[in-house]
Amino acid sequence: MKNLVRTLALSALLAVPALAQAPPGLTESERRSGAQAHPQILQQFGGAMSGPVADYVRAVGQKIAVQSGGGARATDYTVTLLNSNVNNAFAIPGGYVYITRQLLALMNDEAELAFVMGHEVAHVAARHGQKRQNRAALSNVLAGVAGALTGSDLIGRGAGLVAGLTTLGYSRDQERQADSLGVRYLTTAGYDPNAATDSLAALGAQTALEARLKGQGGAEPSKWLSTHPPSGERVARMRTEAQGIRTSSRTLNRDAFLNAIDGMIYDDDPAEGVVVGNGFRHGGLALALDAPRGFAISNSSQAVTGSGPGNLRFDLRAADARNADLNSIAGARWQQLGVSAQPMRATRINGVEALEGSIRAGSQAGPVEATLTVYRWSPQLTLTLVSIAPQGQLAGVAPVAASVRRLSPQDIASIRSRRVQVVRVGANDTLQSLANRMAYDDDKMARFLTLNQLGANARLKAGDRVKLVTLRW
Repeated sequence: MKNLVRTLALSALLAVPALAQAPPGLTESERRSGAQAHPQILQQFGGAMSGPVADYVRAVGQKIAVQSGGGARATDYTVTLLNSNVNNAFAIPGGYVYITRQLLALMNDEAELAFVMGHEVAHVAARHGQKRQNRAALSNVLAGVAGALTGSDLIGRGAGLVAGLTTLGYSRDQERQADSLGVRYLTTAGYDPNAATDSLAALGAQTALEARLKGQGGAEPSKWLSTHPPSGERVARMRTEAQGIRTSSRTLNRDAFLNAIDGMIYDDDPAEGVVVGNGFRHGGLALALDAPRGFAISNSSQAVTGSGPGNLRFDLRAADARNADLNSIAGARWQQLGVSAQPMRATRINGVEALEGSIRAGSQAGPVEATLTVYRWSPQLTLTLVSIAPQGQLAGVAPVAASVRRLSPQDIASIRSRRVQVVRVGANDTLQSLANRMAYDDDKMARFLTLNQLGANARLKAGDRVKLVTLRW
């Protein structure tokens, strides 16, 4: 939350027998389009990571890119590791390929990463971006619809790029074709083609886990299914394709991969704030927020959002206050939400100057009530919080606005980040003992098994390497 939220959705990965021939090079128009969008993507998606892990991802991505044919060169593709806490990879015209650190951490070897890269390179090489029926400008494609996350027209009209929303809108046939091209590139680069199946299975398992943790019953979110083949179908299709490939080289490079990601930030970047249980803490802004029990909080570079039982929601974001007073900022936020400015009441919340106003509106799910709270956080910065609930139930989300407060220096010093830690299994370690080391209060075993693509009855040997998520100062 450098800007106070991060963003994205999942650009899926896999399968179709009919393979497109890669074009003989990227056009100047494609390069120009991608170059114009690239800085915007970096801004929205947490920025580009640098250092050894980013260099490693770039090398693997460019190694795969040259497999796409048509005289493709490694330098034709700009491969970026995004500082994003959402499991995602995507590509845009002009040879720009992206993967988030969260998705990178879910992979278990270099071959799986190579397949993800191959899938995204395939979208570029097959010019899927140019073939979409929807010819909207790239900026509109990236904008997404925030209402898909919130379920509310009121918030959806003004939320912009909110975490987990954006897809590039490829058709299912294009996704299947990208899967098939991806496994072809994977194989010609000397990797094990079965890594395609493994990476898709891992992504499907993680998606189901996250859905269950958010109270969605373990089913894949409809946003995934609306544009991509269901993961079960994709896994089965890719398994069939991989088994039909004859190759003598089946490289995994697991140790090189694990060495690269060891110590990498996982979940929230402390520079953008961290989610702690039912709360959010941002050391740089000295900001604290707490939600009632049962809320799931998401943090992105643009906003902090939360959803609770009974369709309760909130959205916190920052606004530049250098040339505007609280009332004008409130009016602009109402306008972003698609409604006229509402009367605001002056108040103080935990010693912070604030304004509050409410409205009733319609939504896809029926009548809702919403409250806008505007906080004068500093001479340069204002915070706006939209709290929304079905009509008559606003009290269920009201505690969020009342919880916004400043952190003490001691509180700031206590903030820690989660990191990937690669460890060797000890002689006395069990699945349970390793899972107990995961830095979460809930579902430690499920998180550990999913992160490592292990079954519930997996047998580990002393000396095996596994991934944990641990807390670091």
